[in-house]
Amino acid sequence: MPKAHIIGVGVSGAASLGPRALDVIDEADLLCGGQRLLDFFPRVRARKVVIKSNLAELASLIGEGLERERVVVLASGDPNFYGIARYLVGELGKERVEIIPNVSSMQLAFALVKESWDDAVFTSVHGRTIEEILGTVRSSRKIGIFTDNQRTPGEIARMLLDRGLTGYQAFVCENLGGADERVTETDLDGLVVLPVSPLNVLILLKQQREEHGSTARRGEWSLGIPDHEFHQRKPLKGLITKAEVRVVSLSKLGLRQDSVVWDIGAGSGSVAIEAALIAGSGLVYAVERRSEDASLVRKNVEKFGVGNMVVVEGLAPEALGALPDPDAVFIGGAGGRMDGILDVAGMKLKAGGHVVANFATLANLDAAVRGLAARGFHTEVTMVNVARSRGVADLWRLEALDPVFIVSGVRGRSGEG
Repeated sequence: MPKAHIIGVGVSGAASLGPRALDVIDEADLLCGGQRLLDFFPRVRARKVVIKSNLAELASLIGEGLERERVVVLASGDPNFYGIARYLVGELGKERVEIIPNVSSMQLAFALVKESWDDAVFTSVHGRTIEEILGTVRSSRKIGIFTDNQRTPGEIARMLLDRGLTGYQAFVCENLGGADERVTETDLDGLVVLPVSPLNVLILLKQQREEHGSTARRGEWSLGIPDHEFHQRKPLKGLITKAEVRVVSLSKLGLRQDSVVWDIGAGSGSVAIEAALIAGSGLVYAVERRSEDASLVRKNVEKFGVGNMVVVEGLAPEALGALPDPDAVFIGGAGGRMDGILDVAGMKLKAGGHVVANFATLANLDAAVRGLAARGFHTEVTMVNVARSRGVADLWRLEALDPVFIVSGVRGRSGEG
């Protein structure tokens, strides 16, 4: 079966390739790649197609031409590492593709700054918002980032600083392998104003420092953190989702390691904190309209060492519009605006995503169930009725907590009713 060859080209161009890759390119009838890569091979007589944003057209062209032409696609570095191979293999099938990799620009960048990369986390802003990589940066110590012309190192630094992230050593590696290759070391403040070439790789190293005020680290906590561990407002009873209710609610959210979560009406942030511990490489947004409660959430973020959590001080649903589409939504308090919140959740929640809400009254329970069903959610209700032991002299008795209704809704996937 004829195969399209996807060949990784290093920073030195044709000189970075072995004999076999060079032979494949020389024999090509159709040679595809970015203009910079095609310019490395001016003497190749193949018909040349410049890759821009025309990936669907390119895949169709390759698929149709394989039966009569020898097709070669040039890619930068390792085509399998945030490269075009993922897309073409998905479109053409593994049996119709052969990949010849090269050294990636990320690998070269880490070599230039003399940092190991086996313990690094990698991400890219190509085709993504900077917000979408925020969780990765927050939860990682060593990060390699592929930037682009719009989401530059300076814009990334500005976003991180706006979200309260500091203490990163930054390396910008520009024009790798070229005569004007440059590596600049700075911090996030310096990165904001640093002029850089469009061809760059950004490396961030989180500086190790003592976190003042933190009494614990995220690895020290297990599911169902005791209520008293959280900073909280305390009238007659602490305004907090109790541990037993919290655990059941979290189980209904269907969280994964990389989930994006909204906690609306976060209160003390106890649900958001535990969600952030579960979704360690995801991102949790704690939305709270009261300034005093938002301050408590920030204190809990610091105490529990969750770097993948953003406190959004504002009123839902208006405060939800700019947030990334969630995998899960927890509603701890709606402030009488349940319909508006469900409208936004129904529009932005990813297919198969979960909405979970806690209620103490039958009226609010009924409104939530009807609201979710009207928006196409598959719903169920769980009542959690908990009693905790309490010592009386040298005896024990059980003291009941207020019963809580947990409403959970799952958004249907495409084609489901």
